[in-house]
Amino acid sequence: MKYAAYACLLVLLWSSCTSKQRTEINFKEWGNYWFQGKAEISSFQLSQHRYGESRDGQAVLIFVTEDFSRKKQVKLDKPEEAGKDKISVIKMNQTRDFITGIYPYHMMLSTFTPTKEASQGIKFTASVQEWCGQTFTQFNYSGKDSYKGKLYSYFEQEGDQSLSLNGLMEDDLWNLLRINPNQIPLGSAKVIPSLFYQRLSHRDFSTEEAFISIKDISERRSQLEVVYAKGFRELRIDFEKSFPYQIMGWEEVNIRGNGQQEVTTAKRMAIKTTDYWKLNKVEDEYLRQELQLR
Repeated sequence: MKYAAYACLLVLLWSSCTSKQRTEINFKEWGNYWFQGKAEISSFQLSQHRYGESRDGQAVLIFVTEDFSRKKQVKLDKPEEAGKDKISVIKMNQTRDFITGIYPYHMMLSTFTPTKEASQGIKFTASVQEWCGQTFTQFNYSGKDSYKGKLYSYFEQEGDQSLSLNGLMEDDLWNLLRINPNQIPLGSAKVIPSLFYQRLSHRDFSTEEAFISIKDISERRSQLEVVYAKGFRELRIDFEKSFPYQIMGWEEVNIRGNGQQEVTTAKRMAIKTTDYWKLNKVEDEYLRQELQLR
């Protein structure tokens, strides 16, 4: 309870001290796409490296805007009554499903980033379920590049932890890219590696020096690249140059201490814009075929 109250106080202080708006964005065009009451869903053919081998699987990216509570950092039930507590965010849900031998992995990452206010992402969660057990991680923004977090794990060495880190969340880059690539800080930066990476590598949470760049890879596509200075991880996200900057695929290269590279790739299969939360009947299951989802 003390931790929750402390986090809420910090968030309120942060929100009262900053109202700077994002610039160089055509929010009329942006709003016509993102504020139409629908989500963008894209499916990917996944090759996930795990336990020394590449595993075939599927990934899904769901992007949607929501009204969020500054104080509680959750989706508002009654945004029309929230007043200054309301903040518009873009949410990414990323899921990955693959098989390791006899048993399956189910992974989900959620990120929440203000749409119009020039702020870092304000909440990040990741969960991993497999037959050995499950883990859950959550970080909340507490102002001035600072995050407070919790890790719940079934591994004895990790146990349950409280965490404090400063820096830019790697997982925030996906949302910043979708808002506008010009919102991504280029060059050297203090970055907190992806929550998925931390879960699969079991590395201690830390802030690392990384170099962030964007380059053209074809007439219509660009690539966001993140390379960590210590040489343990690289991330590349391919996206369309023009709005709404749709993501076409990505590559993760994790380098072990012995120099072995573990490469994970994802290539887009299909995309659909829909209010999926209303499509929950048996008769709606055919829509999964349009997304080429098993």
